[in-house]
Amino acid sequence: MKLNWKGWWRCFWKHDHLLVKLGVSIILVGFSFRLLFSQSPGFSNVVETPNLEKSTSQEPPVSVDFSRRPPDSVELPEDRNQKPPASADFPEDRDQKPTGSVDFPIDKDQMIMIPQREMCDLFTGDWIPNPAGPMYTNDSCHLIESHQNCLMNGRPDTGYLYWRWNPRDCELPQFDSKKFLELMRNKTWALIGDSISRNHVQSLLCMLSKVEPAVEVYHDAEYRSKRWHFPLYNFTISVIWSPFLAKAAIFENYDGVSTSEIELHLDKLDRTWTDQYHGLDYMIFSSGEWFIKTAIYYENNTILGCHYCPKRNLTELGFNFAYRKILQNMFDFIITSNHKGMVFYRTTTPDHFENGEWFSGGSCQRTTPVKEGEFELNELTRILRDVELEEFEKAVANASQNNVNLKLLDLMPLSLLRPDGHPGPYRHFYPFAKDKNAKVISDCLHWCLPGPIDSWNDLIMEMVVRG
Repeated sequence: MKLNWKGWWRCFWKHDHLLVKLGVSIILVGFSFRLLFSQSPGFSNVVETPNLEKSTSQEPPVSVDFSRRPPDSVELPEDRNQKPPASADFPEDRDQKPTGSVDFPIDKDQMIMIPQREMCDLFTGDWIPNPAGPMYTNDSCHLIESHQNCLMNGRPDTGYLYWRWNPRDCELPQFDSKKFLELMRNKTWALIGDSISRNHVQSLLCMLSKVEPAVEVYHDAEYRSKRWHFPLYNFTISVIWSPFLAKAAIFENYDGVSTSEIELHLDKLDRTWTDQYHGLDYMIFSSGEWFIKTAIYYENNTILGCHYCPKRNLTELGFNFAYRKILQNMFDFIITSNHKGMVFYRTTTPDHFENGEWFSGGSCQRTTPVKEGEFELNELTRILRDVELEEFEKAVANASQNNVNLKLLDLMPLSLLRPDGHPGPYRHFYPFAKDKNAKVISDCLHWCLPGPIDSWNDLIMEMVVRG
């Protein structure tokens, strides 16, 4: 009997479409699984993102490492895309999470990596080239004091203006003046401390004045404490002169010439700032440098001892003793104040005198940032830093228990890498105009405006945004 294949196939195709479709579907599903397993050794619940690759591949031209000895020379790469120097430490495996990097929690439903901004260490990073340059100039901002107005005073180089601070594990947005003013609507700020605070407030004002001019509404008799207002935002910012943060009688003129020892009361905070404290929303405290000066120390209005008073028959207590006592009193005041704003303590910033001190021919002639380890803190500054970090660590634990928002603004390491940012001899107006070999006292402590100090505001804004 012959099998009629043509008739059978015609009948099958006419009546069994469902069976054919089912078979084709099974074949396609099997083929898909084969493709999946042939391209992947296994399942992974981590998804690579361009952002992570960008943060690990970016070249750090300069780094922070206090333990390293100075290199013989300074080498700053011109091309940010070239291979990082051999001293840079990068993970071998791009899929492996770098040590100290941003933590990326996984959303198991959508498998999307979400960066946690608060995990990034803002103060560990590098100075990288910034071709855009500063947000303002000495021509566009008229709030710069003459001693920090380096360009007006004839500083010939401008390369120090084209760098910005960049944390290693995240992107740090540059300061946004309009956004900052919007955030600070109906708020008050104060920078409380010495002349570095005054230096800093000018930088901040120059940036903000690009949006709305600052209106000076107060100054004290010596023009050391000042207050400005931004009417459109009802925002007020002050600088409060209080170099010791405690009650002090200072017998010194504006040029630093003393007629007697400073009389410093270790147990009495300076009412210049304590009387205003509860009316302020944000504060940046700082001190340090003034404690190195000769001083007589008081407690309960009685002489307790001194620092460097060889002509007096008094107990030498040391400046670190006084600094610690006053910081303890200040932090106790803050912790028990029930203040609901944000309080920063800014660490002491470095000077960069080389070949002497300010009074013995020291100078700062560098024109670029330095590499890691090239500058080390001098012994006196290191003592101040150790004291303030120890006292802050104790204070912040108690502050969190009292719901006080206390933050450390640790600008020392990043500032140490910028010996190029000081006025030097250009603290004075065209100091070599009459004599190119003139002996001029250099300022290697304060900062040119514009200059490296402008990057401090990038960090502050990011910390405010994080809350």
